[in-house]
Amino acid sequence: MAEISLYAPYFARPEPEVRRDLESFSALLRKWNAVQNLVSRETETALWERHIVDSIQILPLLRRTDERFLDIGSGGGLPAIPLAIALKGGPARFQLVEPIGKKVAFLRQAIRDLGLSAAVHAGRSDTLDSRETRFDVITSRALAALPELLGLIHPFFGPETRAILHKGRDYARELEESRLAWDFDVILTNSATETGAVLLQVSKLRRKTS
Repeated sequence: MAEISLYAPYFARPEPEVRRDLESFSALLRKWNAVQNLVSRETETALWERHIVDSIQILPLLRRTDERFLDIGSGGGLPAIPLAIALKGGPARFQLVEPIGKKVAFLRQAIRDLGLSAAVHAGRSDTLDSRETRFDVITSRALAALPELLGLIHPFFGPETRAILHKGRDYARELEESRLAWDFDVILTNSATETGAVLLQVSKLRRKTS
């Protein structure tokens, strides 16, 4: 579990407190995963690296001004819950979006048990009023191919919004396909937990005009 020490400079509170809460979240995730499909059973044995560290590797990419986070298709709370744990005590606030009721129940229990600055919208992203606020950072992990995902997150983009998206080894094809319908700037960062995978930092997202 030493891997999280690499990200301790980005925590909003002492590392032992963050580690304790991440371990509590991991235990809760395993408990619920016994009856719910929150994460793949094949990856549950490597939960810490494949899911927890994979989530918090976003921390070095954040700006000091990033306070409003939107996570779409939250499922088992990844990456939003580990990020909220790491940033607990600071100004960061998280909005999670999840349409499946049993997963919503899990997310709300995790948020309540860990005292996180987060809320869950029980529904699809298109039922969340995009006029209410613009977000600093949008995250999503294992929800959809990039062309579709960009359509889901576009309504929540403001001039300074960035999406930080986990993508696997097929990211280059997804980027190429996305360029058919979208214009955007992108920065690639190699994943710290999976060879060939990346984090995509997408900004200035706009729909192509014909």
